[in-house]
Amino acid sequence: MYSRMLKRLRGLVLGSRYVVTLHAYDEMAADDLTVWDVESVFLTGEILERQKDVESSESKYRLRGSSLGGAPVEVVGKLSVTGKLVIITVYAL
Repeated sequence: MYSRMLKRLRGLVLGSRYVVTLHAYDEMAADDLTVWDVESVFLTGEILERQKDVESSESKYRLRGSSLGGAPVEVVGKLSVTGKLVIITVYAL
């Protein structure tokens, strides 16, 4: 259903065209995850849903994939106005 968007997000990750919010870094640290684990989620995972912000009408995407160690992880990200991927939050399952 979201195959085109997933392809776009994967391209941004492969091209290192993403930023990680401070909140996401805090959540990664709390779950002993690294940025490499987050990249792995995008490269191995699937988009579970698109969420729409009521006020800004921005779309964000919730993905589930695997960390480098194979553990299930979810990531929420969105596209910025500059075309980069913004990693909003990350959490281990």
